Amino acid sequence: MNQHQPFPDDQHDLDAEIESALGDRSIEDLLEDDPLETSQRPERTGTIVAIRGREVYVEFGPKMQGVCPLAQFKEPPTPGTEAEFLIERRDRSDDMLVLSRPGGVQRASWDHLEQGQVIEAMCTGTNKGGLEMDVAGHQAFMPSGQVDVFHVPDLTVMVGQKLTCRVIELDKRANRLVLSRRDVLEEERQRKREALMETLQVGQTHSAVITRVQPYGAFADIGGAEGLIHISDMSWERLQNPETLVKAGDQVMVQILKIDLEQQPPRIGLGMKQLTTDPFTATVGSVSEGEIVSGTVTRLAEFGAFVEIASGLEGLVHISELAHERVNRPSQIVKEGQVISVKVLKVDAEKKRIALSLKQAQGEDGGEEIDRGQDPMIRKLKAKWGDGPLKGGIG
Repeated sequence: MNQHQPFPDDQHDLDAEIESALGDRSIEDLLEDDPLETSQRPERTGTIVAIRGREVYVEFGPKMQGVCPLAQFKEPPTPGTEAEFLIERRDRSDDMLVLSRPGGVQRASWDHLEQGQVIEAMCTGTNKGGLEMDVAGHQAFMPSGQVDVFHVPDLTVMVGQKLTCRVIELDKRANRLVLSRRDVLEEERQRKREALMETLQVGQTHSAVITRVQPYGAFADIGGAEGLIHISDMSWERLQNPETLVKAGDQVMVQILKIDLEQQPPRIGLGMKQLTTDPFTATVGSVSEGEIVSGTVTRLAEFGAFVEIASGLEGLVHISELAHERVNRPSQIVKEGQVISVKVLKVDAEKKRIALSLKQAQGEDGGEEIDRGQDPMIRKLKAKWGDGPLKGGIG
């Protein structure tokens, strides 16, 4: 099964990925470095002072002004009002800040295309390194690691789609353009995460999407923040493999079990079974101490055998309660899947434990005979002594 895996986001890994995908065709960065040109663009509240043509002029203070494309507003803003802006970079020709709106998308124009812009681009195909894109009639490239926050196993699902992405590498003289959709998604997730964490509380119920599955549980996105559903909190029944219950992409309902704000990002514990009825609590009232019930052996341990006596209701037959004679291994007496009659010795509803006995259900003389013909020790003894009765209380 393909599992979602997070990608490292440092610039070194990105450069290595682009270099690997494009081979010897290096991409020159023609723009000068600026302290504001970072993957985490500063977000500031600014005052709109004027609209001139297709540009909105914004002031952040007496000595800090910027300009934002009018197209990024749903409606022309009113001068004097405040709005949130992302600072893309500083234009050193006039010392103005180049701005964008959170979630804003610019119409792609090759003549006005600049590094850091968020634009719409059409995916036209795939190659072994990522996606082939079209921007205003010019070919562009998106490395596979920049397509999504998590690994996308089949890139062909993107073909034919318009994708909102950021220009991360630009060389107009070589007609080369590299895009990142992941960069945009990361910022969107960050905004959602910050808003979510302000209201998130233990006990809340949220819709979640499974992002990846591990042997110890499943990670799920609850709307900008990712939490872990431990395997013990996925189902009331004992699970050996989380993949038998969920897979990446599944939508599930979860309950917030714990929030650790001391970790960055915060660690969130989620639970699925807490939103369903505990079968033990629902069924245990129908079981009485001293009664004889029928059950199925579900698994064997060194200390005994677990038996399901009702749906979701499991008890333990301790090794000392399997037979009147001494038993070295539970497999000498019972096997998984075998249906047996057991006596209920004790019910501890608080600890959710039920003690059972096989030998007491059979009476003092052993009652009905348990088929142990498949036990390895019995086979060895019968091979040596024949099918006659065996001495010493073994068979």
